[in-house]
Amino acid sequence: MEAIDLPPTPSAEESVRSEAYALIAALLREPPTTELLNLLSGIHIDTCRTSLEHAYSTLQQSAARTSEHSAKQEHQELFIGVGRGELLPFGSWYQTGFMMEKPLMTLRLDLQELGFKRQADTHEPEDHVAALCEVMGYLIHESSHEQQQRFFRTHIQEWIQRFFNDLQNAKCASFYIAAGQLGSAFMQEEIEKFNQPQ
Repeated sequence: MEAIDLPPTPSAEESVRSEAYALIAALLREPPTTELLNLLSGIHIDTCRTSLEHAYSTLQQSAARTSEHSAKQEHQELFIGVGRGELLPFGSWYQTGFMMEKPLMTLRLDLQELGFKRQADTHEPEDHVAALCEVMGYLIHESSHEQQQRFFRTHIQEWIQRFFNDLQNAKCASFYIAAGQLGSAFMQEEIEKFNQPQ
């Protein structure tokens, strides 16, 4: 019988990282549903020794007092608005002050090289924070540490903390202050991870 090569089982650390990227992507892509808010409000954190544990605890408390309607309205004001939202969650904007600039072109080339194809029904540029988090979640399971590091350093590291800082301080943010704290704490751990010698 011919041996079958099975994909490696992800480590506990990889699973936690991938789930964090998926959660951040979900919160930024669209407003949380009642189901997701209920799930988040049920998070149990044993300790709050680290910034990330504290951020998850804060998100749990914020989700418990947030309704789907208020989260939807907040998401609309933050990211969509009339013409544009309070924040523009795009890498090119944070790196150059403009949309559709060189960082986006570089990202598109790298995504093509990694085998990603733009979906026909997608209207937002690929450098949306949610899309970048989704790519990182995929790379954790499907690529090497070096490939993850290169993608993160090239397309995320330089500007991501400024975005999450802006999210935490946005005028119309309430629930999303906690989402910003989670994003900031998690990305700081990622920055430290990728800056460690292997």
